Amino acid sequence: MAITQAMCSSFKGEVMQALHDFDVAANTFKLALYTSSATLDASTTVYSSSNEVPNSGSYTAGGGTLTNQGVTVSGTTGFTDFADLSFTSATITARGALIYNSTNGDRAVCVLDFGGDKTSTAGTFTIIFPTPDASNAIIRIA
Repeated sequence: MAITQAMCSSFKGEVMQALHDFDVAANTFKLALYTSSATLDASTTVYSSSNEVPNSGSYTAGGGTLTNQGVTVSGTTGFTDFADLSFTSATITARGALIYNSTNGDRAVCVLDFGGDKTSTAGTFTIIFPTPDASNAIIRIA
């Protein structure tokens, strides 16, 4: 079992088919957290509850809804960003996450590998997204 950070291969084709709309509030994107027992990588195609962290505090199955910051083009790179996401009063141990499009069949977008287990104990578990620019944004196409 392993979690490998990647933009999902199916997502790349689905973008070309206009199945994902990152314009603010066009589609709903969610982030689900997973234990180290999960297998997630570029071949992941849809959200699955298999090896998802259990419900705790404000975290429930399926994860949390992301607030999309819209689409930006800088030079030759297009990118999107999300507001940081927090789960409060939660006891969580997560090894990674999946961003997926809950508006469109729970289609996978990208896998996040935390590089090791991250935990919160009856506290706040926060996903902090990188700087939203052409070099660092979590989802970018160059």
